[in-house]
Amino acid sequence: MSILIKDGTVITENDTRDIIHGNILVEGNKIAYVGKEKPDHDEEINAKNRVIIPGFINTHTHVGMSGFKGLLDDIVLSEFLDKTSKLDSQRTDEGIYNSSLLGMNEMINSGTTSFVDLYYSEDIVEKAVEKIGMRGFLAWATLDQEFTTQRGDPVKNAEAFIRKEHPGTVIPMAGIQGIYVSSDENYYRVKELAEKYNVMVHTHLSETRKEVYDFVKTHNERPVEHLGAIGFLSDRIIAAHCVWITLNEIKILSKYKTSVSWNAISNAKLSSGGIAPVPELLSNNVNVSLGTDSSGSNNSLNMFEEMKYSAISINNDRWSADTVKSQQIMDMATRNAGIALKSPIGIIREGYLADLVILDMNKYNTMPYNDSNIVNNIVFSANPENVESVMVNGKIIRSKNFNTTEESKFAEVNYL
Repeated sequence: MSILIKDGTVITENDTRDIIHGNILVEGNKIAYVGKEKPDHDEEINAKNRVIIPGFINTHTHVGMSGFKGLLDDIVLSEFLDKTSKLDSQRTDEGIYNSSLLGMNEMINSGTTSFVDLYYSEDIVEKAVEKIGMRGFLAWATLDQEFTTQRGDPVKNAEAFIRKEHPGTVIPMAGIQGIYVSSDENYYRVKELAEKYNVMVHTHLSETRKEVYDFVKTHNERPVEHLGAIGFLSDRIIAAHCVWITLNEIKILSKYKTSVSWNAISNAKLSSGGIAPVPELLSNNVNVSLGTDSSGSNNSLNMFEEMKYSAISINNDRWSADTVKSQQIMDMATRNAGIALKSPIGIIREGYLADLVILDMNKYNTMPYNDSNIVNNIVFSANPENVESVMVNGKIIRSKNFNTTEESKFAEVNYL
């Protein structure tokens, strides 16, 4: 089955950031052609006066917590953590599944085609991924047994999940909750697990000042320094947050080619203090992508919001509107994430997976636009209303003809 998406403006996100006015041929689940020609095909999608972008890739979330939206607001961080832990301990399989469906639908509506998830019960999240058709990189969270609410050994649970058969759009990963609940032994075991099965690792790292300073008191070194010293860091790791890190730690992340997921809105909403040192990360060649975090700490899984706020917050913090430019933010939401995941996504290029979003930019909020400002308008002006169609793995999973009665059903289900 081949589909020609014709006559569109294609934001390729390739190495030279070409913008092409032409066509994309999708064969099966991959992009077979990008250019001016119109190869033979079975079906057509008319993209005239439309913009085609690589689907956004959300590199840090907890989609099973989408039902926590509005339950954790207006409280200090310590109370947030306590309340989250209590809610987590009361979860049901039904609640996790419904929350996952809710969050995935929100992500699709805002142009996200892939996400990285860190949670336990990823087997339940996987069922939702299969139903919705998104691409899910699912990292089973591990931590020391004295802190977990999981049944059994978290690392063995993670291994069992990684070993099982998965749908085509599910990629299993190993996860670590964070240095505040994980001993060196847990890091060693997860590293061994990841190497054994050749999977990526996702973890929280240096999110809060308290987390970092408490660790320094007991270990006389900072978290990134320690993880480098014990041989844990590598290009397999995607570390979420990295707000409270020093220049020395940035150089360590760069040395080991560890990627960072920047979660600007969540960090600001939780008022954990500080802003991730993104300019220094970039200048030291650390690969940076974007994440929303959960609906409990962000209240939204909307990558349009994440892009805009990320750019505005860092530029305001550095007193210069060109500190991090729109194209760099767009890269973080697409190609950088694909690079972090070592996956052929995030770029519209022959041989890459066909995860594409068609935008209608002929809306009040995004006009006028042309090749010179189109990326700026996507980053600063676009919103989910501009999303017309979403393709994952070569299949259209959402279009402008979406049945809104399906959406209303989510008002009546259990999320806990």
